[in-house]
Amino acid sequence: MENSEKTEVVLLACGSFNPITNMHLRLFELAKDYMNGTGKYRVIKGVISPVGDAYKKKGLISAHHRVIMAELATKNSEWVEVDTWESLQKDWVETLKVLRHHQEKLEASSCDHQQDSPRLERPGRKRKWAEQRQDFSQKELLEPKTKDVPKVKLLCGADLLESFGVPNLWKSEDITRIVGDYGLICITRAGNNAEKFIYESDALWKHRNNIHLSPATHAVGEPKQPMDRPPRKGTWLPATQRASTHLPAVRVSRFGSVFSHSANRSPYPS
Repeated sequence: MENSEKTEVVLLACGSFNPITNMHLRLFELAKDYMNGTGKYRVIKGVISPVGDAYKKKGLISAHHRVIMAELATKNSEWVEVDTWESLQKDWVETLKVLRHHQEKLEASSCDHQQDSPRLERPGRKRKWAEQRQDFSQKELLEPKTKDVPKVKLLCGADLLESFGVPNLWKSEDITRIVGDYGLICITRAGNNAEKFIYESDALWKHRNNIHLSPATHAVGEPKQPMDRPPRKGTWLPATQRASTHLPAVRVSRFGSVFSHSANRSPYPS
């Protein structure tokens, strides 16, 4: 697939970074390799957004020092950078608002770029003016169409994903907007069953195609096994372990609602 056909992605990692570690940086590399390996995406930038002092986490050092450490850790990176917007806010900023800020920033930048079109300077003679207009029109036809605005996606570990299930920690509408409007790229680790957690969450399951899971040992471009819905609640199995992948399956939510789909549709994740 040509680069022009791939969706450009910006990886955004929010957190205290108290302090930043090699594993934080490793998450970016793993996520980039995984997303690029799907053939559908092209990661163009990674953004580290340290939380502000208003977060009031026990043992949290000042944002100023955490930002400096993060900048030193990424100074040799060609694609990962530190953004200070969140750390400079007087009040604690919810993750959804940070995602929205960076998406709007990309959209504004793309709009400004589109408006910067070249201007024609009219020469003295009419014939030369006509030739210049013709050359400019031909150049417009040869130039590629304006690219779509890159998509910001939240980069996280399994702990943050599973924190969605902690009562009163996240607003339910924020979880829906984060996974629905932006998307997650989650780096899992041994001992975490992220797919089962997604299955058991109605909000996450609804937007499962916008959640990308990559184990910490994932090889570049290695396909993941699809997750399928089991015939009844409490018997979750990967599709490869089911007797037949062409039988219709159902999922019973914890509220009693039944959702059905054909198991031979697009596998999870996308």
